[in-house]
Amino acid sequence: MMRLVIVLAILGFGLVVLMVNQDTGRSFGMSNDDFGNFISLLPFAAMLSVGLLASRRSLGQAVRQLLLWLLIGLALVTGYLYRNELRSVGERLTAGLIPGRAVIATGIDGQPEVVLHKTRSGHFETTVDMNAVPVDVMIDTGASTVALRYEDAERIGIDMSRLSFTRAIMTANGRAMAAPVRLRQIAIGPIVREDVEASVIEKGQLDQSLLGMSFLSTLASLQMRTDELRLRD
Repeated sequence: MMRLVIVLAILGFGLVVLMVNQDTGRSFGMSNDDFGNFISLLPFAAMLSVGLLASRRSLGQAVRQLLLWLLIGLALVTGYLYRNELRSVGERLTAGLIPGRAVIATGIDGQPEVVLHKTRSGHFETTVDMNAVPVDVMIDTGASTVALRYEDAERIGIDMSRLSFTRAIMTANGRAMAAPVRLRQIAIGPIVREDVEASVIEKGQLDQSLLGMSFLSTLASLQMRTDELRLRD
């Protein structure tokens, strides 16, 4: 009970000080943000001190307990200071564990990149937003344009009654006819493109929509490794 009273008293004091000094932006020579962080750490220090003083354990046990808390504090501070690096490692790990999921990572020059890993099929596949609708696609540098399955084209709002299937193309299922269209927007992570050239493939002739060169050629870089693909705006 006493520890709870101490914690509430410290937090209450800090809240009052911040309210009084809201306009000045500083408290006890520190910025209000720094003072708030300092106040939030005081309860832990106070509880630790009370526990050590009230402890009936040997001095050696008390020292070990203090060192343990210091290590925990050091780990928390280190994690905060290197939070951006840790976030990048976590994103890369996620991309490796969940192939097909587009992960935003930071390159060695600090610029954002979209990272993809090969799926079990051996291809780079992911989900992109086409006209603000999620569509599963395969990255295909051999396709001259973005190629849409008939069903995906319907789903993203293309008026199928106005399409003219006049363009002959070759697909994995053989020769097929395609209709040229313009997509309002394609987005994958932070990479967004407007008014993208695309083709709608006649029904039943395409197993999966393809993210082709009409989108990929607009990127600053496309780096393909054995099992990793990096796209940069």
